Amino acid sequence: MYSPETTKYLIHLTLQTEGVVDKPDVVGAIFGQTEGLLGEDLDLRDLQRTGRVGRIDVQITTRRGETKGEILISSSLDRAETALLASSLETIDRVGPCTARMKVDRIEDIRVTKRRRIVERAKELLLEDFDEGTINSDDLLDEVREVIRIEKLELLGEEKVHAGPNVMASDAIILVEGRADVINLLRYGIKNAVAVEGTNVPPIIIDLCSQKTATTLLDGDRGGELILRELLQIAEIDFVAYCPRGKSVEEMSRKEIVKALRNKVPVEVVADHIPGEGTAGQPPARTTAGTREVLEDERPLQQQKTGKEVGGKALPTLGEHMADVRDRRIARFLSSDYAVLLESNATDLEGALQTLGGDVEGVVVDRVVDQKLLDQIGGKNLEFVAARDFKGIIKRPLSIRLIKIG
Repeated sequence: MYSPETTKYLIHLTLQTEGVVDKPDVVGAIFGQTEGLLGEDLDLRDLQRTGRVGRIDVQITTRRGETKGEILISSSLDRAETALLASSLETIDRVGPCTARMKVDRIEDIRVTKRRRIVERAKELLLEDFDEGTINSDDLLDEVREVIRIEKLELLGEEKVHAGPNVMASDAIILVEGRADVINLLRYGIKNAVAVEGTNVPPIIIDLCSQKTATTLLDGDRGGELILRELLQIAEIDFVAYCPRGKSVEEMSRKEIVKALRNKVPVEVVADHIPGEGTAGQPPARTTAGTREVLEDERPLQQQKTGKEVGGKALPTLGEHMADVRDRRIARFLSSDYAVLLESNATDLEGALQTLGGDVEGVVVDRVVDQKLLDQIGGKNLEFVAARDFKGIIKRPLSIRLIKIG
């Protein structure tokens, strides 16, 4: 209909005649009645011959003796010339033998239509076809730094275990499980980590532990427990640091890593309390270097803190509370002077914990305490827990004393 390369405007006209006419009649009327009307420069035949005006497209329908239709004329003239040409077409009053009326409906700017289509298509491309996402400078820097960290990794011994760049030069090392753990510690500036690479501990690890101060930082799962047990048997470990339960070292944040290493425990404290096959153990609380923790259940009851006198009557001691709840399936929440603040059924201990106030010092309960229950108790900031037994304890809050009812 028109050349999209050269056309600027498209003139839309409506036609109505009082009689039946054909397309050639309409085209002939347009050329015949506009000839010489606007001068030689805007003569329609000359403009069409030079390509400044396109072909005349006529679409008409005849009904009940009347003809109606639409006429489209493309133009590459400027706006003023196109408007003048369009207005001259409204002077046509006859088509063939019939009276006619022609009116300009609108002049469409083809470039505006193109721009609109371009914008809409650009929106579609922006939403659908870009698969790299938003460029983030921090992500780019992290990606580059990650390459540097990986390049800094060293391979030690014939087993080629992964290690940080300062392992050989440092007088202390940190034992982790795998390559990803070493990279995560490098991310936070810790360059003396070395990977154990599973439960089959390489000889190079044993040699390093004999020469340097060795601290373990293993995943808080069953695999980490097994590796720790093997290391304690075959290597000279000095300290044990605990990863948060259920979390791996490669997932730890800087704060979690620093906290774990700061709260490391001397190996003498944990050596006798590492769980065996089919049993559960607990990491004991941090103690001063060179001393051995004395567990509360190893003390004679008469050495437990004695109760105070209230109104001339002595309150029960902690040992008396423990003896009193034994085999009764009850739980007692005690204040700092061992007064009973709340007593509940032992099986409903979890529900009773939800109602505690801030003046509870500890709890004495006639039931087995597992890791899940201990985590709930730890969230209440209690000082001690006395229970029939402790099972499945992998990580215990450092601030809580665990007392086994004898």
